[in-house]
Amino acid sequence: MSKQIKSQDPEQAVGRTLSKAEQFLEKHKNTLLYALIAVVAVISVYFGYQRLYKVPLQDEARGQMFMAEQYFRVDSFALALNGDGNAYGFLQIRDEYGSHAGKILPFYIGCCQLHLGQYEEAIASLQSYKGTDEIVAARALACIGDAYAELGNLDEACSWFLKAANFRDNQYAARYLKKAATIREAQGNTAAALKLYEQIKLNYSQTAEGREVDKFIARLTN
Repeated sequence: MSKQIKSQDPEQAVGRTLSKAEQFLEKHKNTLLYALIAVVAVISVYFGYQRLYKVPLQDEARGQMFMAEQYFRVDSFALALNGDGNAYGFLQIRDEYGSHAGKILPFYIGCCQLHLGQYEEAIASLQSYKGTDEIVAARALACIGDAYAELGNLDEACSWFLKAANFRDNQYAARYLKKAATIREAQGNTAAALKLYEQIKLNYSQTAEGREVDKFIARLTN
């Protein structure tokens, strides 16, 4: 008899659990309903924002970028940065669209400022570049080095050129190493310059810098 009672216990336990769940649902059904409505509302707002606001704004920003990028490609940096009176420049696009204009925008702005002699502004803009393109990221680091060099801060410039050269072993590393070597040579630090030139010779002999590096090494060793 006791065995029969024990065999019924699991079913009774399940029944009690279901009963408690039903009681909980009955007691809190309004709260749960409101919570479900809130979740649905949040999801609807999110997708509505993406489809009805963010994507159209990004498309509009890309359209505005077109003319500024054309000026940038032909080295018309003032027009690219400030616009031509009809088309927006990069600064206006940043003010109007912010991050919707894309991660490349701070790089464009910084390069323009660098070429226009706005070195402090260029450093700030280039440091704010957060894009994932490795070539552009390395170039941004090198441009920061150029800006510091123009400001006369050669040690800082050399540091940024080396950061650019060591950034994921990018294809322009030899160019950045040469910039650093030139600074060290100008500072009279022959040993450091020679080490950088030899690094170019060892690792980047097939580049334009690598093909001419022997004359720099010869000059320093002789």
